[in-house]
Amino acid sequence: MDAVPDIVDAVLYFLGFLSILIWTVGIAKAIVFYRGAGDDRHFMQGFTVAMDVRDLQSLMSSAQGRLARICRAGIQELAALHRMTAIVDGDDKRELLLHALKQQAHEEQARMENGLGILASVGSTAPFIGLFGTVWGIMNALTSISEAGSAGLDVVAGPIGEALIATAIGIATAIPAVLAYNYFVRKVRLTVAGMDNFSSSFHLLAVKSGFKHD
Repeated sequence: MDAVPDIVDAVLYFLGFLSILIWTVGIAKAIVFYRGAGDDRHFMQGFTVAMDVRDLQSLMSSAQGRLARICRAGIQELAALHRMTAIVDGDDKRELLLHALKQQAHEEQARMENGLGILASVGSTAPFIGLFGTVWGIMNALTSISEAGSAGLDVVAGPIGEALIATAIGIATAIPAVLAYNYFVRKVRLTVAGMDNFSSSFHLLAVKSGFKHD
């Protein structure tokens, strides 16, 4: 039965690895969201005072962040539409511009969702991994008790208590993963709503500018 304790140890080491992984992902995502929110706020300060798409040219030279990339995609689409003036009417220009803005927004959303699958997977499986280690540990404890020929509390409590540690660690690993996942999902939803609002604002500004970018 020497392999049984080795399995329990392997489960504990694996849970330790998962714990480090989710904290690494969570901290990295928090930093990305914090920087992105700061870049977006800085960009919107310049965008809100723009009266024409051409006013954005100086802003775009140093702008960073999700909204800046959406704006850049919109300006590039306006440049492409300008070259197709003879074959594209006003309604088509609006549809093509909206498509370009939404496409970039979807790319930004996919980028924000990177890593969330890891948090969700760890949050849903870590307790079961810990339970697996506990079951194996209890099996070993019961075998040892049987070999000892004694079922006293002092004999039973120690091995089973050690086996339950795996379940406790599994739950301790899952809780921050679930909390982080729910937090970042909410952040993604709020950011997506903000990107949709910005896309509408840029589209309105482009219409007011007559779809001219320079």
